[in-house]
Amino acid sequence: MKQKKQVLSLLLAAAAAIGLLAGCAKNGGTAPSHSSDSVVIAISSEPETLDPCQGWGHGNTPIIQSTLVKYDYDMSFKNDLATEYALSGDGLVWTFKLRDDVKFTDGEALTASDVVFTFNTAKDAGSSVDLTFMEKVEAPDDRTVVFTLSRPTSVFLNTVASVGIVPEHAYSPDYGVAPIGSGPFKLVQWNKQEQLILEANEDYYGIVPAMKKVTIVFMGEDAALAAVKAGQVDVALSAATLADTVVEGYSVRNISTVDNRGFTLPVLPNEGKTTESGQPIGNDVTCNLEIRRAIAYAIDREMVAEAALNGYATPCYSENDGMPWNNPEVRIETDVAYAKQLLADAGWADSDGDGIVERDGLKAEFTCVYPSGDSVRQAVAMAAAEQLRGIGINVIVEGTSWDDISKRMFSQAVMMGWGAANPYESYCLYHSSGALKDDYYNPEGYMSAATDGYLSAAMEAVTVEDAYKNWQLAQWDGETGTAMKGECPWVWIVNIDHIYFVRDGLDIGAQQLHPHGASMPLIQNLQDWSWTSAD
Repeated sequence: MKQKKQVLSLLLAAAAAIGLLAGCAKNGGTAPSHSSDSVVIAISSEPETLDPCQGWGHGNTPIIQSTLVKYDYDMSFKNDLATEYALSGDGLVWTFKLRDDVKFTDGEALTASDVVFTFNTAKDAGSSVDLTFMEKVEAPDDRTVVFTLSRPTSVFLNTVASVGIVPEHAYSPDYGVAPIGSGPFKLVQWNKQEQLILEANEDYYGIVPAMKKVTIVFMGEDAALAAVKAGQVDVALSAATLADTVVEGYSVRNISTVDNRGFTLPVLPNEGKTTESGQPIGNDVTCNLEIRRAIAYAIDREMVAEAALNGYATPCYSENDGMPWNNPEVRIETDVAYAKQLLADAGWADSDGDGIVERDGLKAEFTCVYPSGDSVRQAVAMAAAEQLRGIGINVIVEGTSWDDISKRMFSQAVMMGWGAANPYESYCLYHSSGALKDDYYNPEGYMSAATDGYLSAAMEAVTVEDAYKNWQLAQWDGETGTAMKGECPWVWIVNIDHIYFVRDGLDIGAQQLHPHGASMPLIQNLQDWSWTSAD
């Protein structure tokens, strides 16, 4: 009852805040009319801050602030504040030339000193923006910015593309809740845990958005669907398990992603060791390579996508399917007979007839945890576990809190998810320097000198071609790698579609391949949205 009251309270608060009409049909009648230059969006994730120096927009394009460069639709880079940029032959010095027609929304001009201030502040903050490789940043004049790196860093432009520039003259500890920027939108109101209201920046140096007012309300999946049925929102983030719901006046838009779901499998045995924070390390079942590979080959990914997620997913084979640095050789075909043979050749057999293979008294059985309340992760884990029983591996699926997962992930499987528009994620997932830390990246404890070599070479490459070659070799070099046909620390299962209910007549523009997280990726092209017809 308490949960129902909270949902009702949130709906009423959002409706009141955005001036929506009451008395709409409960199950999809005629929705209230909308303005031709405004939109109401329901998403699940409220940002902690709107300060790029503290991680706002990380991995995406912030919409309140401008960036030096930004991602194009095909994930290539194009200029934003920069008019041109160049890299020195040794890969250590990046020089950017800036536009001269950019102003912050308080009327002050944006200059190179603001860029210098932003990157120095972001580095000092030590947030999700990794600038450890930046030795210094300077402004020889108002239109030139020079970055000097301590080592060549092939992902530098990826980082630059997600760091919005803040005004040096108006930056304070409260900036994150009342930001001033130079992007296509400006913040006008933020009611925590309820809504965030943006307005178009009429002085924007690019194309001024058609949407003059954007109201973002924060709702879970069920509450957002209720708001759609009541006609109270124009766009609502949903889930594959709800996507078959038919609501008059709306269509379901599913967007392809690199937002993956799969098992992390501890690769170390249980030897009584613990992490620095005191958590147990290792699993005597998943530490066996044949177990991990058998799991990978036994899962029918197409079937999981269809049965568990109503077809709103695609098979997944790596952390970066579809990205230009992905190695196409990581793809494997479902082969249950091969999976069984892997187990049999390693001495695993069902000697007591209970359907679970064992070896030396150890049953092929382990627990996979997932965050309670996440219907997608639960559905994927349950579907995969059902298939694995067919080869004699028993996976016990258990929902729990993220706090509990953070303690158990070093010794038990986790239904985890990643996916980014930055190859640096592969470095974080697999380089031995990040193994067994408390940040979710490499809890399985994967460590390989060969992989470390490829990842380091990729990071330090001067050319994109050399970087991509080494990212791919880290996955599979013909003999070993992070791929499922290699060391298989992960069993990738599906890339989930991002699901949205969209009101008829609303064009949400061309969407890029979405990374992990379905809220920010949706709105990063907000300036391209428009109404093609009115109610």
